[in-house]
Amino acid sequence: MRGLSSVYRISELAEKVGLSRSALLYYESKDLLRGVRQTNGYRMYTEKDVQQVHLLRQLQAGGLTLKECRLVLDSKVQRSVLERRMQQLDNEIAQKQEARTLLAALLGQGSLRQWHQQTDKLAPDAHLDWLKQQGFNEQQALHLKWLSKDMNEHDQYMTDFMKVFEPLDRWGPGCDFDSLKALSKLPTSPTKIIDIGCGKGFSTRLLAQHTQAQIVAVDNEQSALDQLSDCLVEQQLDGQVTLSCASMTELPFAPKSFNCIWAESSAYIMGVEQALCQWRKLLADGGFMVVSDLVWLTDTPDSEAVEFWKGEYPDMQTVERRLDQIRQAGFFLIDHFTLSEQAWDNYYLPLEARIGKLKNSMPSSNAIADIEHEIAIYKRNQGDFGYQMFILQRRS
Repeated sequence: MRGLSSVYRISELAEKVGLSRSALLYYESKDLLRGVRQTNGYRMYTEKDVQQVHLLRQLQAGGLTLKECRLVLDSKVQRSVLERRMQQLDNEIAQKQEARTLLAALLGQGSLRQWHQQTDKLAPDAHLDWLKQQGFNEQQALHLKWLSKDMNEHDQYMTDFMKVFEPLDRWGPGCDFDSLKALSKLPTSPTKIIDIGCGKGFSTRLLAQHTQAQIVAVDNEQSALDQLSDCLVEQQLDGQVTLSCASMTELPFAPKSFNCIWAESSAYIMGVEQALCQWRKLLADGGFMVVSDLVWLTDTPDSEAVEFWKGEYPDMQTVERRLDQIRQAGFFLIDHFTLSEQAWDNYYLPLEARIGKLKNSMPSSNAIADIEHEIAIYKRNQGDFGYQMFILQRRS
């Protein structure tokens, strides 16, 4: 057994301390190890060097960088160096914990809600494409983006959601008075209308009753179209309306096929700016578009409402901002107005009653909890936000 006077070549030292030769040479280049070169060209190291390497590795185990290790080895330990490094390590641990939490959620071992919300805000189109790559069709991906916000819980969430909404007539705020008011603002009566995101067809039926137009009603929810079909037959309006189960992002119609686009409470699904630009191609020169969107009605909304809609509708804008986007998309503004309180009552009152019937039998439903939260936000912050109806004309 060698004593303190023993000497080692670098390969022997490497074997003794369990490091590679190149690692020791790197330590030496940083002046953390000082071998003595012999006349034969070999570097020689003593037992003191062995212990220096062991001490160095112990300091590194505390998270110190090699530069910090040198400071600690050459002088009295400075608390500021250790405190700074500990704070950096705490930050790194927090980041790694976030990464682990995300990986666990992607493996189905936690909630992905916050991640989906953040991703959709930062990269909505890429997020949608990624969801499709995970096996969701477009309808499912859109429902996930806007409703469940967690692909691990999506199926159960949508089962609960549809159980709530299926028997209800309206799936969003609206009323006949507001729709007819918008129709009355058009300078001429349209003859070819496409109703995009028609749902169960309240606006479709009104347009058929109050115009002579041929109407195409589009939605990607076949069950809603089936109910609309029954209503059209019952009201003898089926000869005036064609139903189309299609995505609003890939409408199967030729350019300039219509002289009016109608879209109540649906453009947000693909993004209002994108909808304005993409749907404009379907309009004949001088054609009209009637579109409603949820907007801020004040420049100083309550912080509770802001925080809520930041997660539910990140692209929510003021009326003035939407008007700027409308002009930039190539439209004249004919008129605009805020939907009446009746439009909200038509939606929330039946919805609230439906929740009351189901809640006791579905106590752990995230879908019901989300709906209740939205209704509460509306009640506490009426006047801060609302649906705005925009009546537009395409510029040539």
